[in-house]
Amino acid sequence: MKRVFIFETTLRDGEQSPGVNISINDKLMIAKQLEKLNVDIIEAGFPVASQGSYDAVKLISEQVKKPVICGLARTLFKDIDAAGSALKNAERSRIHIFVATSKVHMDYKLKKTEDEIKEMARTGVKYAKKFTDDIEFSPEDASRSNIDFMCKVIEEAVSAGATTINIPDTVGYAQPEEYGNRIKYVLEKIPNIKGVNISVHCHDDLGLSVANSLAGIKNGATQVEGTINGIGERAGNTALEEVIMAIKTRKEYYDAFTEINTKELFATSQLISRLTGMQIQKNKAIIGKNAFSHESGIHQHGVISNKDTYEILSKEDVGWVGDNIVIGKLSGKHALTLVLKGSGLEMDDRMINILMEKVKSLSDKEKEVEKEDIIALALDMLHNLSDQEDIIRLDEFSVITGNRITPSSTVGLMIDGTKKIGTGIGVGPVDAASNAIKALIGDSITLKEYNLRAITGGTNALANVAIKVEDKEKNIFVSEAVDEDVIMASVKAIIKAANKAIYFDRKKNKNGESG
Repeated sequence: MKRVFIFETTLRDGEQSPGVNISINDKLMIAKQLEKLNVDIIEAGFPVASQGSYDAVKLISEQVKKPVICGLARTLFKDIDAAGSALKNAERSRIHIFVATSKVHMDYKLKKTEDEIKEMARTGVKYAKKFTDDIEFSPEDASRSNIDFMCKVIEEAVSAGATTINIPDTVGYAQPEEYGNRIKYVLEKIPNIKGVNISVHCHDDLGLSVANSLAGIKNGATQVEGTINGIGERAGNTALEEVIMAIKTRKEYYDAFTEINTKELFATSQLISRLTGMQIQKNKAIIGKNAFSHESGIHQHGVISNKDTYEILSKEDVGWVGDNIVIGKLSGKHALTLVLKGSGLEMDDRMINILMEKVKSLSDKEKEVEKEDIIALALDMLHNLSDQEDIIRLDEFSVITGNRITPSSTVGLMIDGTKKIGTGIGVGPVDAASNAIKALIGDSITLKEYNLRAITGGTNALANVAIKVEDKEKNIFVSEAVDEDVIMASVKAIIKAANKAIYFDRKKNKNGESG
């Protein structure tokens, strides 16, 4: 059987999902969980794209040692320099270089001839070899490229030193049979392809990304790229959990295996869902809430008699957990640790003790503390762990609201160590509190999106507030906060986002002054 390598790109391609912006600390948390999952390659970012992306790749390279850490780059030398620099402390590094080969991309995006594209592929790969011997090359929009021209570009990249060739279905255009044939054609027609890994990277615009990826594997590909939960721009990427379990369940059919620790799939899925804010549909294959649920009487009878009647894989194989765990003030650290582990979260003993006190405080208020409450509290704590300086701190606030009264708020903030008090009115208490904060920090940021959800049911449910703010230069900052009080959770989230924006602005200005 051939080994299929798993190339996980949540931190690069997955972050391109509309509305997703993952903080550097959350990226490290995800990367460490992907290491537990035992993925082979983590594409940690596109280092030249922004300082934040560069810093994330650098941090992950330094702290996550088992997988290969990969950075994306165009064939431009400045891109490759950024990737090489960000990856220099990695135990094992890879630079992933791409250039488009479809006519529509060459004519309208790059405005380059075929000869120029071949030269870009050759020189880009050759230059990247200065930094690492592990080079992946992608002819972007491969499924809409002239196949013979695409093969000529690949031949140039391999001659220059590419060790993995990826065939991306960039816009989700391909059909399984034709995509499989394209992989087969590459392996048969390119004279120097022997010994080079062939990778598949498919998008889900027509709902065929998993089918196309599996067709590629069936026809000789030895690496599959995608994201857990299938997140990504537009309709998303290949859902890796589906590909992984298809190979495991039908290993004789594919004559293949992976080294993935499948028991970490559910925890990884849950962590990525929470940190990206992208909910998982209940009927999602492998990791959805209903994936192992049976309501039909006929199905229930069959499963009770023998699970094989209606279940082709076991929930234990993917670490699936479908029931809420209720924890009260008499529960211990072991139960908390179990809940955290099942959700891909890690805390040291000191933090678990603090979390335990929060849980007990919640249960003292006659709140039934469930798994989701614990995870929300833990994430709130982990999000507060940052080297970023808290320029703004909440000292006090009050709101007045009611029937036939204009909601108003008074907020006291410590800004750079000095207490300032502001007031505001609004259409509701949250709006009033937001305007009071804005009166103190000015109009440098604008609230663009506000989302409120109850963690669990009931009027005493924990409130989770997630917001996005925008500064004057159109930079987006996201934050979230959890509290028993909706208005307090909102105020905390707004202050967190304001701190991010101000910290970013000061750091940028400082760097500008020094260079």
